[in-house]
Amino acid sequence: MGLGEAAGHGAAERGADGVRLVAWSPDDLAGRLDDVISVYGQAMGYLPDLLEARRGYIAGHVRRPGFHAVATLDATGYVLGFGYGYTSAHGQWWHDQVRSALRRDQRRYWLTDCFEVVELHVRPQAQGHGLGAAQLRALLAMASAHTTLLSTPEADESTSRAWRLYRRFEFIDVLRNFHFPGDDRAFAILGRLLPLGW
Repeated sequence: MGLGEAAGHGAAERGADGVRLVAWSPDDLAGRLDDVISVYGQAMGYLPDLLEARRGYIAGHVRRPGFHAVATLDATGYVLGFGYGYTSAHGQWWHDQVRSALRRDQRRYWLTDCFEVVELHVRPQAQGHGLGAAQLRALLAMASAHTTLLSTPEADESTSRAWRLYRRFEFIDVLRNFHFPGDDRAFAILGRLLPLGW
């Protein structure tokens, strides 16, 4: 039985080294918010003041409809990585920004029944061992939507671990070089149909 099938039963997939992938409830993630912010900060290289702002956003996200989360823990319970998402809906900042940039047919196709992958991160020292892929696979297996979308900073697809991961999962371009208000970086909006089927 995979993690997605047993997510409601406290299941975990454990590696030989004691590293395990677990499904987290909203309360689980909220209870480990300090650890989640630590992973996020290390993975993204953000300054402390920005991390405090993200703490508030993440704390609010756990109560959104369709919320699912996973975490990778080492043998001691230390959080090596996490990911979460929820049903993308009108009135949510990210959804509304992306929706405004899509054509009407694209909105209908991508946003009518969409699971938004909001965050997916692994501590830098734990990257390169398949943890991000396992987290993404488990997260998408728990989603019941028709499509999934995510945003990632534009980067060289041949050298970026994130880009290689998303392409391996057959995410395609929905928008490229998109700018969110208040951020100078260009982002790509990537999407794919669900379920994974593999």
